[in-house]
Amino acid sequence: MSQILVECVPNFSEGRDQVILDAIADAVRSVEGVTLLDVDPGKATNRTVFTFVGHPKDVINAAFEAIGVAGKLIDMTKHKGEHPRMGATDVCPLIPISGITIEELVPYAQELGRRVAEHHGIPVYLYEAAATSPQRKSLGDIRSGEYEGLATKIVDPAWKPDYGKPAFNAHSGATVIGVRDFLVAYNVNLNTSSVKKANSIAFDIREQGRIVKKNGETVTDDHGQPLRQAGMLKSVKAIGWYIEEYGVAQISMNLTNINVTALHTAFDACDDGARDRGIRVTGSEIVGMIPKKVLIDAGKHYLEKQKLSAGLSERDLMKLAVKTLGLEEFAPFPLDKKIIEYTIAKPEDTMLADLTVAGYADLTASESPAPGGGSASAAVGAFGVALGVMVANLTSTKKGYEKHWKKYSDYAVKGQEIKQRLLHLIDEDTRSYNGIIQAIRLPKGTDEEIAIRKKAMIDATRYAIEVPYQAMVTAAEAIPIISAMVEKGNPNSVSDAAVGGLCLRTAITGAFYNVLINMKGFDDVVFADAMRADANTLFDKSMVELDRIAAMLKEHF
Repeated sequence: MSQILVECVPNFSEGRDQVILDAIADAVRSVEGVTLLDVDPGKATNRTVFTFVGHPKDVINAAFEAIGVAGKLIDMTKHKGEHPRMGATDVCPLIPISGITIEELVPYAQELGRRVAEHHGIPVYLYEAAATSPQRKSLGDIRSGEYEGLATKIVDPAWKPDYGKPAFNAHSGATVIGVRDFLVAYNVNLNTSSVKKANSIAFDIREQGRIVKKNGETVTDDHGQPLRQAGMLKSVKAIGWYIEEYGVAQISMNLTNINVTALHTAFDACDDGARDRGIRVTGSEIVGMIPKKVLIDAGKHYLEKQKLSAGLSERDLMKLAVKTLGLEEFAPFPLDKKIIEYTIAKPEDTMLADLTVAGYADLTASESPAPGGGSASAAVGAFGVALGVMVANLTSTKKGYEKHWKKYSDYAVKGQEIKQRLLHLIDEDTRSYNGIIQAIRLPKGTDEEIAIRKKAMIDATRYAIEVPYQAMVTAAEAIPIISAMVEKGNPNSVSDAAVGGLCLRTAITGAFYNVLINMKGFDDVVFADAMRADANTLFDKSMVELDRIAAMLKEHF
């Protein structure tokens, strides 16, 4: 289960006054739950890009505060800079990182835009996925005329702000807020200094392609515009250049939608293009930080190309991607500093699942009632499916199973996903118990306090029932994997699959008991009856399947 994580990359029209930049940074840091990752000022452009991440609610609160500070401290009547701009906060995109889609993020952009207009008095335009009309989708179209043309543009009915009055705010200008996909700045290294060859590859792969020429002359359409031959890859901008520091040419790319063209797809296209021209790719570099999904997907891709199981841990998948893509050719690529999700992790965020086995056992054995049986059930289930994954991986590489490697790889990948959800539930069960304790401790001196406490108790108890039930559901999803490994997997590892099945039996049974005990005395009878019926049905079905697996095992031993 992915944490919900959103990135915000506001661009402020100030790159020289450190006092102003520090004030904006302090505004971002003032919001709990938000991590400021980077502040990148440009003196020539007189513009600074901030990068911060967190839960969407916290992120828009931080953006709201930062835009307010920028609106007060940056005077656009005095601003000069090379970069196009139309306001103190020129553009403020929200970018989904994990656990949330672009579509789900749009309402947050709308809420931020409304608040900025109402409370800061700054007109707001929505762009990209949040755009209210096709002509407003492009940032370039909205920003055309820049700040200097805004006084005339904003009173044009066609360019009325999405939020705020259609009146020129001379001091702050206007702000563009929207939702877009994650952009990856990515460079591929070549074993040549030829910019011509690098450009040739770039023109082949970029979406814009290349200008069509005939007999050395540019071919134009009926309107006199140059004709273009479309490139191979959508959502890719690319150009070739020479890097004096490294002494090589690079293909420099912006991957504007990694869900359309993945990083590994761009790398492979460059590799193919290089070989066609008698040169080769030697490595690559990622500018800035990226979501872990980018490298996980790359790791899976290259394992499948090798006809090997992709059912590895996320760290192992990323390490493979780093090696295959040559991301350490010119500099180290530490995952803990380059992966957004790892960068924002704090010591206090350490999960029970991150403890050593001894540490978890010691904590469970302590006087604290949590972690308890529900958490342990999820942990045992994670071990069970992990054993199934191990057997699947071993089977995929076993002699005689070569034709079926993909099937076993799919089992392993599915098992890894189930394992991660069970690891998450180790902590969720403990959190559910802590939620009940917090509800119990609420004051009950007045009728209002009693009502609030009662509702909190109901909500917390319902969650404490739902969590172990989810552990049952999740562990049960792994039964077909264990069944397949016992029946058709590597016969030398059948005992491992057998232990995996026993672990699942314990996990499902233990979680089932926790569902039942948490229902005792629960006020919501309708919910309890429905959950009890579902849990009983799932338990009975799971035991039948596990008994069938046990019967098969007798034939092996």
